[in-house]
Amino acid sequence: MKGILVTGANGQLGNELRLVSRNSADHYIFTDVAELDITDLDAVRRMVKEAQVDVIVNCAAYTNVDKAESEPDLAEQLNGIAPGNLALAMKEVNGLLIHISTDYVFGGEPHNTPITEDCQGKPTSVYGLTKLHGEQNIIGSGARYLIIRTGWLYSAYGKNFVKTMLQLTAERPQLKVVFDQVGTPTYAHDLAEAIRVILKTPGTARPCHSNVGLCEGLESMGGLNIYHYSNEGVTSWYDFAKAIAEYSGHTECDIQPCHSDEFPSPVKRPAYSVLDKTKIKATFGIQIPYWTDSLRRCLDEMKRTSARATALTNENENENEKMKNEDDNENEKAMRQPMSIARFGFGFRFG
Repeated sequence: MKGILVTGANGQLGNELRLVSRNSADHYIFTDVAELDITDLDAVRRMVKEAQVDVIVNCAAYTNVDKAESEPDLAEQLNGIAPGNLALAMKEVNGLLIHISTDYVFGGEPHNTPITEDCQGKPTSVYGLTKLHGEQNIIGSGARYLIIRTGWLYSAYGKNFVKTMLQLTAERPQLKVVFDQVGTPTYAHDLAEAIRVILKTPGTARPCHSNVGLCEGLESMGGLNIYHYSNEGVTSWYDFAKAIAEYSGHTECDIQPCHSDEFPSPVKRPAYSVLDKTKIKATFGIQIPYWTDSLRRCLDEMKRTSARATALTNENENENEKMKNEDDNENEKAMRQPMSIARFGFGFRFG
């Protein structure tokens, strides 16, 4: 049994990892900023020692791409320095760090074919630069690591493009969405499943704190331990929005394509960030769903979750109404016998 620490556990991927690990024989420890400050190396070391952590899955990051331009130091702490801390802590126990990175490490170099793991990162934003620094700090630590770059992440949790489009297409008669930025959406649940498969792959990791022996690294898999993961296929943000509206029944909203320069931003985003997933599929035998299939599954799950929440709310309201009626009946009975209650009260108090 491995001890697996998940950081950033309250985010999209962290919540999906909670779901896919429910029946795992391994011991998962889920933390967010309230439980563990990953910018504090000593705090990370204590957690690793006390919880007997063999693997860290780092889902924590500063992800506000626009705001990072005005908060570069904070972004660097969370995206650059903190992953290095996690790597050092794992190196000290011969453990494994699985770190989630981003397609934003690219963008400065024009691409028109899917980007492979060995392409040089040339970010065009503070966010992308700090995430690249995090990768470099992990690689330079000497720890056993596995970096997974992903992009366009969405789920039923947190804030993301899918949830924003669901709201806007329900409220507005018309929307403009950029069509000159191309990539592939990633359903966080699918990525969580891929991580679960990786953790179960022989040779990926063994318990470091038991008598079984030290962690086996990824050396036998050869090459740079960076992998790319998104769903299959290619789309633009415009086409992504159209699919969300269609699948959710919000077809009355008129969605129009537009250029990125129609929405001024402090950040230049990658125009093409389609990731080549050949390596992760070949190494771990992972089957990756097509992006529209995953989008439908996510929307279906969101509908089921909403229905359950509505049913629970109605059940609570009915129960409250029942309790109110019972209280009203008791009060009505009491009002019918004012003298006897008064006599009992006075007799009890003074008798």
